[in-house]
Amino acid sequence: MVETGHFALVLAFALSLVQTIVPLFGARLSNQRLMAVGGPVAVTGFALTALSFAALASAYASSDFSLANVWENSHSLQPLIYKITGTWGNHEGSMLLWVLILTFFGALVAAFGSNLPATLRANVLAVQGAIGAAFFLFILATSNPFIRLNPAPIEGRDLNPILQDLGLAIHPPLLYLGYVGFSICFSFSVAALIEGRIDASWARWVRPWTLVAWMFLTGGIAMGSYWAYYELGWGGFWFWDPVENASFMPWLAGTALLHSAIVMEKRSALKIWTLLLAILTFSLSLLGTFLVRSGVLTSVHAFATDPTRGVFILCILTLFIGGSLALFALRASRLTAGGLFHPVSREGALVLNNLFLTTATATVLVGTLYPLAVEAFSADKISVGAPFFNLTFAPLMAPLLVVVPFGPLLAWKRGDVLGVAQRLMVAFGAALLATLVTALFIDGASVLAALGVGLAVWLILGALTDLAVKAGVGNVAVPVMVRRLVGLPRSVFGTAFAHLGLGLTVLGIVGTLCFGTEKILSMHAGETVEISGHTVRFVGLYPAQGPNYSEDRGRFELIGVSGSPVGEISSAKRFYPVRQMTTTESGIRTIFLSQLYISLGDEGKDGSVVVRLWWKPLVTLIWGGGLVMMAGAAMSLMDRRLRVGAPSRRRKQTVADASQP
Repeated sequence: MVETGHFALVLAFALSLVQTIVPLFGARLSNQRLMAVGGPVAVTGFALTALSFAALASAYASSDFSLANVWENSHSLQPLIYKITGTWGNHEGSMLLWVLILTFFGALVAAFGSNLPATLRANVLAVQGAIGAAFFLFILATSNPFIRLNPAPIEGRDLNPILQDLGLAIHPPLLYLGYVGFSICFSFSVAALIEGRIDASWARWVRPWTLVAWMFLTGGIAMGSYWAYYELGWGGFWFWDPVENASFMPWLAGTALLHSAIVMEKRSALKIWTLLLAILTFSLSLLGTFLVRSGVLTSVHAFATDPTRGVFILCILTLFIGGSLALFALRASRLTAGGLFHPVSREGALVLNNLFLTTATATVLVGTLYPLAVEAFSADKISVGAPFFNLTFAPLMAPLLVVVPFGPLLAWKRGDVLGVAQRLMVAFGAALLATLVTALFIDGASVLAALGVGLAVWLILGALTDLAVKAGVGNVAVPVMVRRLVGLPRSVFGTAFAHLGLGLTVLGIVGTLCFGTEKILSMHAGETVEISGHTVRFVGLYPAQGPNYSEDRGRFELIGVSGSPVGEISSAKRFYPVRQMTTTESGIRTIFLSQLYISLGDEGKDGSVVVRLWWKPLVTLIWGGGLVMMAGAAMSLMDRRLRVGAPSRRRKQTVADASQP
């Protein structure tokens, strides 16, 4: 099975070369047969990559330690779920997952792109094939997961204990579906530049792919944040780690692309800008791949430290980012700029959205790469952390969040700001009330905290106001209002839910950062501590044995008003003997939308244990908001207008093809 997987990987590389060359020449020569080759080759390439990935996963599941990759990242005593997820819990396996998802998206274009013009479809598949060829070659040359060991070791070296968690089963696949999903937008952009033609239909074809990638990247970032929150025992949800930033930058640029494509589809405007955004979004995804795998960063997220791999990926970055930008510079002037619009309009609001998002992306990019540049040119090591990003990123986001509710209510071409402001008066009044109540009645609330709560309420009610206005709430009878609400396009619900989710996330961040409390103390068995009105009793420390680890598990009881226990919280320190590593397993109890978080420290000579306790108000809204944003993207994808595409051009082309001898 292992040799079959290796051979399938080599064949997939060969087919990716065919997918790159043949359809491209077919489009150049207007040869329908050559252009038609791209579809079956893309599907076959995906099948071969899936076979290769299945072979590696099978080797992990059966603990085949004759494979160097399995030996380095698995152990026979690991639970089966961690053996399987260990397939992508390392550099080589995760790169194979990367190309699996890449070929999967190419196969989707081949399977569902029948409404695309033949030349555009061929060029898109060719560009997608070129990306695949580069990364297949990278895997085979520097990161082959199928290298054998002879003689085969009896036992493996175990998976990194931090990765032995269900988060590994969810976070990387979601993140890669987002990262790699933007490759389709990139391929559409390069294909449009090759053809020298772009119109509103192009934007309609690109939007579903952008939505899919954005939806999965949102989920990947949210899941990664929650995984770090409960697994690392530090009580935080975002550290501004360079690799966290590397996933956040494509999300920001992808959000801008999503809104820019709407303007292009509806008003045939921002054509050149939308093309550039699609190129830059995937370029940032490639940059994230480089940062994780080049060895230039020391991070819990970093996979590799081999400089050879870093140089290879840098060459790939140069080829695709430099090549696409050079093509853009050569061809962009030949493209029509698109229609004009009044600054006070929905188009204007979306342009403002793009301005703030791209500036924020640039800010995060500078903060992420500046330490690397300083180290490269002066050998000095500096750190750019949360203080920099809080002072630069937050002031850019605040004005954008203030204007978000205005956008969906403004008319296309020319809007009425005063009319929209009147419709938003209820939302504004509620946000103002929330600000005043927070400032006056909540102890310890700063002015910024009160404003943050008000901003979150403004976003949430602004999103609901959009639905209420379009359903005619207050202007028509209830039965008519219900029919209007049900009959609204799914994309309207998608927009409202995405903005609603953003408001929920903002509320969770403000609640956690501004109203959370922390206590660090040494506790003996039987002692109690109070934190934010909750009483916690330390029951004791108890040893336990897991399948491939030993642990000291601390038991805590949550004491009710009557003095009797109302719940139990467990936190543990685990030791993995094979890796000689210790991990902290946090104890979390969710109380409505907030959480009580407990983490164990070192044990003292007198039998006491260092305990860290946090009260995290509204913290679950941070990730709940991400789920609501994903739901909004899914609703937009169900909109019939996105699924129909642009059939009229396809019908014309079919008629023309039928008339040829």
